Amino acid sequence: MEHRVDQPSSNAFGGISIGTCGYSFRDWVGSFYPPKTRSAEMLTYYARRFGAVELDVTYYRVPPRDAIERMAQRTPEHFLFTAKALAAATHVPADAREPFSEEVPRLRESLMPLIDRGRLGCVLLQFPNAFRPGPAAERRLEALAEVYDGIPLVAEFRHRAWQAPATFDLLKHLGIGWCNVDEPDFERLMAPSAEIVGPIGYVRFHGRNRAAWWGPDRAQKFNYLYSAEELAPWAARVADLTAQAQRVFVFFNNCYAGKSAHNARDFARLLGLESGESEIPESLSLFDD
Repeated sequence: MEHRVDQPSSNAFGGISIGTCGYSFRDWVGSFYPPKTRSAEMLTYYARRFGAVELDVTYYRVPPRDAIERMAQRTPEHFLFTAKALAAATHVPADAREPFSEEVPRLRESLMPLIDRGRLGCVLLQFPNAFRPGPAAERRLEALAEVYDGIPLVAEFRHRAWQAPATFDLLKHLGIGWCNVDEPDFERLMAPSAEIVGPIGYVRFHGRNRAAWWGPDRAQKFNYLYSAEELAPWAARVADLTAQAQRVFVFFNNCYAGKSAHNARDFARLLGLESGESEIPESLSLFDD
């Protein structure tokens, strides 16, 4: 079954949107947000510095529709959102025979304030490393394409076996996009790429903290600050995506102590796309003015 997509309004495409995976972190206060910033003030401050955000809260629960409405109201009309699909949709065994929990289709209703405004870029289907190619996994992708019919979808895989022509053919058939990733260079994880399926290019930077990647401390897993030398090759890859896509999203997930925000601004500067107000401490910025 081909996944039907209702495209966002025309002002939602036409360039690159750079930001972070999530924005509401207490350990960003002082490193990215000014001291004493309250949670309710974070998104407004963030939106003055970035053009998009990937919502992480939707991975854990379906937010009330009025909470999404407030997010839309606190951000400029050109500001875009993407949202991670619920773990209940992506982090269950691929061969599970039970239907999706009622929360999975309810995400659509929650996101309607963004959909109605043409400000939802896509929903990200982030699958775990244990999700491997096969008939059961294909059925799961087909089911999600049906559940979220009309909403742009992008799939992020964590096992390198998915980096094969058959995957791109499957995603094209289902109308699901591809997420390129930067992460530690373990053999079974994804290799850097500049692939695109459909109108949306998508890149996620997870950091390269090899020592903590498989460990129990989730926070330390994302404790990583990219150097200018590590970001440089991605400029060419993103340029390749931009030449093919209607919209490219680039998000940093190395969220420990605000490092993702700093690297997002560094990458924007690398591409010559920095805009908004800059409050990044010089000790964490990679580029001199």
